[in-house]
Amino acid sequence: MVRLIKRYESRKLYDTEESRYVSLDEIAAWVRADQEVRVIDNATSEDVTAQTLTQVILDEGRNGRSLPTELLHDLVRFGARAITSGVEQVQHGVDSFVRSSIDRITPVREAREEMTVLRGRLEELERSLRRLETESAAPAPARKGASKKKAARKAVAKPTTKTGSRRAGSTMRGDLR
Repeated sequence: MVRLIKRYESRKLYDTEESRYVSLDEIAAWVRADQEVRVIDNATSEDVTAQTLTQVILDEGRNGRSLPTELLHDLVRFGARAITSGVEQVQHGVDSFVRSSIDRITPVREAREEMTVLRGRLEELERSLRRLETESAAPAPARKGASKKKAARKAVAKPTTKTGSRRAGSTMRGDLR
């Protein structure tokens, strides 16, 4: 069971289990005896356990019972990583929960399955279009006389007026009427 300690504005620590004020040394002794403690700020209800335990370590260092330097370095390094990895774990957990919750909704699951089928069909269509593009890019066999026919068609084209359109009954210069 977790021992609840309230911290007051005066920095006094109150043990709710024994209904009395306690010192940092007593909290350190409980932690050494494998007792879990939780320290709550009485005014804000904020959890200040980490700050209090850090204060315990600092006080023990002042009293000549300091921790090895290597361990303190590891604690500082771990603290930064713990925050980063903790946030990532929470984000991953929330994402997984949301995905699993959404998948339980039948219409959403069916829509996802349909989207998968549509993606497959779209990929098939894109492959077909690429194949058609490569086939149409291949040079077609030249037809004999094709360029001569085009030239002949241009030569036979009917003359037009200045505006570019042919008017009924209009005459061109040189025509006699």
